[in-house]
Amino acid sequence: MHFDISDEQTLENAGIRVTAVRLLIWRQVRHGFSDAFSLADLESALPTVDRSTLFRTLTLLTEAHLLHDIDDGSGAQKYCVCHLDDTRHCEGHVHLTCQVCHRTFCLTNVRIPQVPIPDGFEPEEAEYVVKGVCSNCKKRGRWRG
Repeated sequence: MHFDISDEQTLENAGIRVTAVRLLIWRQVRHGFSDAFSLADLESALPTVDRSTLFRTLTLLTEAHLLHDIDDGSGAQKYCVCHLDDTRHCEGHVHLTCQVCHRTFCLTNVRIPQVPIPDGFEPEEAEYVVKGVCSNCKKRGRWRG
């Protein structure tokens, strides 16, 4: 059985000292975004928190594996909340990026396919981003295919 723990407890369990600003930021990223988000998105959502505090907190949450970062090729690092299970492991899945609206979506149930790696090469991380046009942009006619 899975029990939802409080936001404060989530931060504590991840080894993060809970402060009012960290809790505010965590609540915004956990409950305020349905897709991946950028630092600029977070700045817009929390205009009273300075950019450096937001960036440091995003870094802390990423290092604690509460968030994962995504290089979707847009030039802006994106972040997404990891599934809050026992492992907090959310690497190795595919991402979709719309080249019109620049939204990025996690396909957490679609794993990155196995890639044959040459002997002697030690992979450290993998990104798998599929770029295209999301259904909303297609419906709005913002894309001409």
